[in-house]
Amino acid sequence: MRLHANRTYLFAPGNHERQVEKALGLGADVVILDLEDAVAVSEKKSTRGLINKTLKQSRNCAVFVRVNAYDTEFCYGDICSIVSENLDGIVLPKLESLEDLRSIDWLLGNLEQERGLPNGSIDLMPIIETAVGLVNIREIARADTRVKRLAFGGGDYTRDLGMEWTLKEDELLPVRSEMVLASRFGKLEPPVDTVFIHIKEHDAFRSSCSNILRLGFQGKMCIHPDQVPVTNETFTPDPEEVKWSQRVIDEFEKAEKAGIASIQIDGYFVDYPIVEKAQRTVDIATLLESLNLN
Repeated sequence: MRLHANRTYLFAPGNHERQVEKALGLGADVVILDLEDAVAVSEKKSTRGLINKTLKQSRNCAVFVRVNAYDTEFCYGDICSIVSENLDGIVLPKLESLEDLRSIDWLLGNLEQERGLPNGSIDLMPIIETAVGLVNIREIARADTRVKRLAFGGGDYTRDLGMEWTLKEDELLPVRSEMVLASRFGKLEPPVDTVFIHIKEHDAFRSSCSNILRLGFQGKMCIHPDQVPVTNETFTPDPEEVKWSQRVIDEFEKAEKAGIASIQIDGYFVDYPIVEKAQRTVDIATLLESLNLN
């Protein structure tokens, strides 16, 4: 599994080779080859071969595959067909229970052992996108599995609850807040947000990215090339923010050595929580720099 950032997850239909080739060169941190919604039932099995062909190609980003949901006839075959040293991760849609998650985690572990891969080398990112999944999210987040982060799927979630998915997305605030809370409760990474379906509403998309950044998300799934640079920009710490964060860390370290646990920097109160937040900012910037993405 290659080291990657988690700002942008760009979907590409696994059975459209030209779209996949284009997606791999758009600067997304992760490209998700889709076996689920973007692929007709009649082509799902044949698409597995095309995806394996793509996985063997060299690329500058991580590649995940969104398999079909656990309760479909395709999920098991999807996973067994694509697990290899070339696969970085699996996106599991519509996860609803801890039992289903552990079943998939068990399957991946056995496939890794069978195929000579390091244990836990295949990342697993479940999407929470139903009422049942949200009700069980804290149990899912706290499970001892390979899952590092959760994702939110707004399309199926609003459909499941009969909600209207508006341009401003105010109706998604409660579920997004719960995603962040549950992820922290389970000691996971910050979650990844849903796609944005109004692909021509560029200002609204930028606003959506800014809103979820403030809520505590670390990135967003994307469905259009135009969304990639905006998402990357939003979730890349500004150089001045990084500079300030490093100053906070350095000055607090000096104060701490002197037995002081709270200081002021240019009139800004700084204590341990502020320092921890500053450290996260510096860590993100350091990762992006190491990947030549900043």
